[in-house]
Amino acid sequence: MLNRFVVASICLMAVFAFGSCTKKSGPAARADDTAAPVEGVEKVKPAPGTGNVQGKVLYNGAPVENIEVKLCETFSRFLSGCGGKTYTAKTDKDGDFVITNVPPKEYEGLTVRVFDTDSYVFATTGIAGISSAKYNVVADKTLFVTPTHLFKSDLKVVNPKAGSTVSGQDLELKWEAYPNAAYYKFTLYPDNHQVTPPYINQRVDDPSFKVNKPLEKGSYRFKVEAFNGSDKRLSETSDDITFTIN
Repeated sequence: MLNRFVVASICLMAVFAFGSCTKKSGPAARADDTAAPVEGVEKVKPAPGTGNVQGKVLYNGAPVENIEVKLCETFSRFLSGCGGKTYTAKTDKDGDFVITNVPPKEYEGLTVRVFDTDSYVFATTGIAGISSAKYNVVADKTLFVTPTHLFKSDLKVVNPKAGSTVSGQDLELKWEAYPNAAYYKFTLYPDNHQVTPPYINQRVDDPSFKVNKPLEKGSYRFKVEAFNGSDKRLSETSDDITFTIN
């Protein structure tokens, strides 16, 4: 379902090749905001000799209830995902979760399920945003983690249609307006890696954009994201739309 947009942007900058640096197995993975320890009010005391991990899950700034969160002993975004010994919890009505009685050590990932889908998000670290964040659990303490902001994959493209052949003259990119979206970002790039992508993370306020750069003939890919007024992603196209310029 997901060859994620964060990775796409990195690939585009490096080799202009979406998918060449992605490999996934099992549930689809998406990168979320960079994780960092934060302060908070401890909801549950850890059992002696163990630690807790506490955080919050939001969508469009509002708490999300009954979301599965998993702390992973090992984590590989491009291969097996969450692995090794895992510890789980679910969010309450306030969007809070507490993973309790965790053996002290460094854990390689924390995943948050995207509502009732098979997809999950995880926090990244570093400028590139590819490596998952680490979580150092200390005995007799609660590790507070940065809130996770969920986003969906139900943004619909109107034009061009997937698999269509269109003219490069006066091409207008269109997608359905998304609820609560303040603006959008889109990327349009050719499958020909020798051609510079005409648009990368182009920001627009309306759900359409008239292409004003010359497009060479060939196959292209198109991706759109919707953001709210707090710059949090609300949704994106589930897959990149492929089409041909004649």
